[in-house]
Amino acid sequence: MARKYLIETFGCQMNFHDSERMAGLLEQAGFEATAEAADADVVVINTCSVRERAEEKLYTRLGELRELAAESGHDPIVAVAGCVAQQEGAALLKRSPGVADIVLGTQAVRRLPMLVEKALDRPKGPAQVDLNPYEDVSFPLGVTRRDDPVKAYITIIEGCNDFCSFCVVPYTRGHERMRRKADIVAEVREAAASGRREVQLLGQIVNHYAAPDDPGCDFTGLVEAVHEVAGIDRIRFASPHPRHVDDRFLDAMRRLPKVCRHLHLPVQSGSTSVLQAMRRRYTRESYLALVDRIRDRLPEVALSTDMIVGFPTETTADFEETLTLTSAVGYHSMFSFKYSPRPNTLAGQRLPDQVSEDEKTRRIVALQALQREVQSRLNAELVGQTVDVLIDSGSRRRDTELSGRTSSNVVVNLPGPLGWIGRMVAVRVERAGPHSVWGQAAADGNDRDSAHAAAAGGRD
Repeated sequence: MARKYLIETFGCQMNFHDSERMAGLLEQAGFEATAEAADADVVVINTCSVRERAEEKLYTRLGELRELAAESGHDPIVAVAGCVAQQEGAALLKRSPGVADIVLGTQAVRRLPMLVEKALDRPKGPAQVDLNPYEDVSFPLGVTRRDDPVKAYITIIEGCNDFCSFCVVPYTRGHERMRRKADIVAEVREAAASGRREVQLLGQIVNHYAAPDDPGCDFTGLVEAVHEVAGIDRIRFASPHPRHVDDRFLDAMRRLPKVCRHLHLPVQSGSTSVLQAMRRRYTRESYLALVDRIRDRLPEVALSTDMIVGFPTETTADFEETLTLTSAVGYHSMFSFKYSPRPNTLAGQRLPDQVSEDEKTRRIVALQALQREVQSRLNAELVGQTVDVLIDSGSRRRDTELSGRTSSNVVVNLPGPLGWIGRMVAVRVERAGPHSVWGQAAADGNDRDSAHAAAAGGRD
């Protein structure tokens, strides 16, 4: 009987993709996936440390696995991977003793099967800790086990060199390392051959890409190369840094139809003084000027952002500037967070966390209420329009409902058969909410993508 594994993932898209890679490596080593820890020989917890709450999830889960072992006698090999593993290392074993058998750093993913085999051969031996800074960012083609039938995540950059004062990523994922352009394009071709129609290029500062095997190729050049791959209909990327968004890229985005009309543009604060304390290297004014340039070249583009409230230097007046910037830009979506100091960061070491928790809560409630109004208004403008939707999943709430996204990243719900997953459907929008819209396939919507449906065999 094949041994079984379970991977639980906390955090960002890059973590999700790392989990896909680890799943492929374990399956290559002869393991099978399971959905239950009680059935697993190996449990991998892929962690996030960008926010304190995400970090606490790990220790809660380790406590649950300890209880499972005590109550049932089932005691799987437990591997802690990801950013908390890299950040805490052996200290993690002291905080939650007797549970983790492996602590796997962010740059050691490819070593997971070897460490698992050692742990299985030496049950209850000393925990293995691998936090080594491996420079090799290549990954064997075809090994990744992709869960999404429609979209493929593809990493193009590992690590970050910017050291924003609030951000733990340079300390947990290391310095910036670029993958070879040839390897990236080969992975895009492999994704297309497997039926994926959308790729999302990943990097902490994705638009800082420079190909190590093609000195003339920057991020724009890479996107142009990906655009040439047959079978890929949509290209997304996350996350760009505002200071690396240039006119050359915007012009390319305008002329390349596969590049989605959505741009995630993390601002973090609307106050120049806070941005300076965050070491973001732009001002409120330069950010708004960039938004104007984007809207001038791409009037149909939807913008989204990240925002932090309660940063140590943020005054009430600074927060009001965040609110006015949010209104002025009109984001289609926003990830907003209360500041929490992170280990090793400049802000965590030098700036006292002086904004009270109650005040942080007041600010984030106000920001999210404003953003909800903005999103409701923007989504309401789609009512009566017909939009192209790439169907990517069935509804989690209703068996007869599907879900997909427009090029501008708006979530669209509609009734339809599961066989439409992976197809492009024209949808007439009938009603809207703050987080998604609802509609019906247009009269000819189920014929919009008949060629692909035939190739896919009407999969259901």
